[in-house]
Amino acid sequence: MVLLTMTQSIVDCLARIDYQAMNPDESSDPSLVNPVIGNPILHSQILRLSKSQKAFRLEELLRGSQIYVTPPAPKPAKSPEYIALMAKLRRDEDARAYQRMINPPIPLETFKDRFPNSARSFAAANKPTSDADIGDDDVTYNEIHRQVMLLINFLVSIAGVAATLWILGRWWSLPARLLLTMGGSILVAIAEVAVYGGYVWRMGEAKRKEDIRPERKEVVQTWIVGKDKDGKDEQDEAVLLPEKIHVTDSQLKKRVAKGADVDS
Repeated sequence: MVLLTMTQSIVDCLARIDYQAMNPDESSDPSLVNPVIGNPILHSQILRLSKSQKAFRLEELLRGSQIYVTPPAPKPAKSPEYIALMAKLRRDEDARAYQRMINPPIPLETFKDRFPNSARSFAAANKPTSDADIGDDDVTYNEIHRQVMLLINFLVSIAGVAATLWILGRWWSLPARLLLTMGGSILVAIAEVAVYGGYVWRMGEAKRKEDIRPERKEVVQTWIVGKDKDGKDEQDEAVLLPEKIHVTDSQLKKRVAKGADVDS
């Protein structure tokens, strides 16, 4: 049977009647001599209690009752040997902590400590040596973009041909349609690869011919600094700036070039 907890109704009911005399319990059943709210009681005991009196119905006795959970057993007392051992371990740990504090361990040597200038040396060794090497990122991005678009074009072409052949062979049997679709897709893939290979080969040949072509350099025009068109030396004449004079007018000063008219 299920163990339940005593409610106030069960305690009041047990206080009014002599349950032990009316319903002798087995030795294994919980004792009902001193009823207290929360003590365990069997469901069968509640049923017999409700039948032995008419003041409390079974519903009233069970209202508020819960499943009884046995409280955990108390922890055993610690032995003196255990207490002494734990105290010794704590003292040893405190001593080790104090030794670590006054004598800190030597830190492990890391790669950065052993080679402090490795990052700077790596950057100096791998920096671009010429201006032509600086624009590689854009070239790489454009090449990747071209390759991705080419792959998408291949896939779209193969999927389109496969869908077309599948629709055209809708009156055929399923194995025949699968064979037709797969064969057509493979042929289109081979054709795409062949066309792209020819294009790459032609581009490579054109670049190779362009590199082989000799480069001719020609002097278009020359001139000598300091000579005129007739070959005579030109001497730059010194140009003197006009001097400036100060004219006072109503306690105000202004600079006027020498030889210029001054307002009166």
